[in-house]
Amino acid sequence: MLKTTLLKATQAGAKVLQEYFNGTFTVSHKSTVNDLVTEADKAAETAIINVIREDYPDHQILSEEAGEIKMDSSIKWIIDPIDGTVNFAHGVPLCCVSIGVEQDGEMILGAVYNPLMNELFFAQKGFGATLNDRRISVSSKTNVSNAFMVTGFPYLWEEEQPNHALVTLERFLKQGLPVRRLGSAAIDLCWVACGRFDAFWEHHLNAWDSAAGYLIVQEAGGKVTDFKGNTYSPYQKQILATNGHLHNDLLKEINR
Repeated sequence: MLKTTLLKATQAGAKVLQEYFNGTFTVSHKSTVNDLVTEADKAAETAIINVIREDYPDHQILSEEAGEIKMDSSIKWIIDPIDGTVNFAHGVPLCCVSIGVEQDGEMILGAVYNPLMNELFFAQKGFGATLNDRRISVSSKTNVSNAFMVTGFPYLWEEEQPNHALVTLERFLKQGLPVRRLGSAAIDLCWVACGRFDAFWEHHLNAWDSAAGYLIVQEAGGKVTDFKGNTYSPYQKQILATNGHLHNDLLKEINR
């Protein structure tokens, strides 16, 4: 059963995360000096893929470190072995394993697990979302003026582009709105899903950052689109995830 394998793989990755956390490990760099990958990321990824391969050797895989492994299957596993690697590398316990399962281009399962806070978020399409097996739902706020939001920033700035990340952030800050930056898009999305935040937006994500989390938001009653209001796909870079009530107003603010 896909759900069983998903939870088993998530637990396997989380076990590695816990074993390495606040320990000694090698750190290397990818696109920039602060775009990090650690030996823990690679070890967690190996543990996750081994579990999946044991049960489903013919399934496709898209993972942050291993890249895309194409197979003749309608099922794709989208894996971030440690989302929030910079936090992890500095001993900040806001990091997690994130795995989404896609079938024929549609996300059907998602799990995000932060073992350091003992929080396991899970969703199955059409069956709602849970935190540690308890149903969760998005917040009920209807006014942007008292919204509590979270965002993230890219490692490479593209300031020549109109409406870039700092411009959008400045708009909200000038309205006196509280905005946080946790350093893990998967956690950001899950915290929208359980009502801690009212909205999350980011300008530049990869599929593994959002695949599980956006389904969890939707199944918790929230709304997720790109910045144009179109149906969201994890293969897009831009994302707005909200409780639904604030969505249209926030789209206007982002595109103003």
